[in-house]
Amino acid sequence: MITEVDVLGVYLKSELVTSMIALALTFVLNRLIVRLGVYRHVWHQPLFEVALFVILWGLVVASSSVWLL
Repeated sequence: MITEVDVLGVYLKSELVTSMIALALTFVLNRLIVRLGVYRHVWHQPLFEVALFVILWGLVVASSSVWLL
């Protein structure tokens, strides 16, 4: 597992990079969910958003390990 990622000469922890990608995806997906009106059927919106972030972060980490092999 690579622990640091070189971004324009600056070494960043891989957790930071993957979490920022997941956060950006969460913002985009959240806007789509708001436009579709899905939150009318969600019991606890903040909990749903955190769960969405965790799921996306897991997907980003899993897909980044495939890209780096």
